[in-house]
Amino acid sequence: MKITRLLPFAAAALLGLAGCSKSDDSSAGMSKFEVRLTDAPGDYKAVNLDVQQVQVHVSDDDKEEGWQNLGLIRPGIYNVMDYTNGNSALLTSADFPAGKISQIRLILGNNNTLTLRDGTVVPLKTPSGQTSGLKLKIDAVLVRDVTYQLVLDFDVAKSIVAKGNGGYNLKPVIRTVTTAVAGGIRGVVTPAAARPLVLAIRTSAAPNDTLSTTADAAGGFLIRAVPAGTYRVEFQTVLPYRNATRTGVSVTNDQITDLGSVSVQ
Repeated sequence: MKITRLLPFAAAALLGLAGCSKSDDSSAGMSKFEVRLTDAPGDYKAVNLDVQQVQVHVSDDDKEEGWQNLGLIRPGIYNVMDYTNGNSALLTSADFPAGKISQIRLILGNNNTLTLRDGTVVPLKTPSGQTSGLKLKIDAVLVRDVTYQLVLDFDVAKSIVAKGNGGYNLKPVIRTVTTAVAGGIRGVVTPAAARPLVLAIRTSAAPNDTLSTTADAAGGFLIRAVPAGTYRVEFQTVLPYRNATRTGVSVTNDQITDLGSVSVQ
């Protein structure tokens, strides 16, 4: 069994990937990239950010044409105070070409507000230098077929600045953590004409999550977004071919496990 090792990232994160899933051949060769927003608590009732777009830049320069839209799950108001103690808001989940991402940019709308402890709602003003968006350095390298998660850890206490006239400015202090959160299983079935259903059943956790795909016309298969664990991989086909099983298949979040050639003759 061959293991393709990837670059480790700075911290651990959790990604719920349960149930039955089918791989998408159209995304082969891509990385899956999630962006989540979480919060370090502050002394306010609500901090509402008007998030309109998430963009990434793949070059070290800052040329405007280098920014690429990821697309939001839901553009609009996010109260960052709702996402504490391990909770997070999923801003985007997209297939993205493998390679380097140097920066991320949040495009904010005009409806950013702060709710004080007494219930008073006041506008949050952003500095003039952030009119093009809030830019953050990440310098992450995405490897093909691996699932990554970028967590934007918003520090409310440091990000809200009181002005002398009773107003408040938003000067976001955000820590970024990019982590590989799921690996994958690949291989080649022979003969290719068998076209079996491929099931990856996690045996190291209960309930035993199952992910699935179908081998392509050349016999190749890839199951993406596979959480770390030990799996039994079943190849289910029809006569005159024979079912096959591989047990003890180990997957970690920063690896693609290659089963090599699997015979169903």
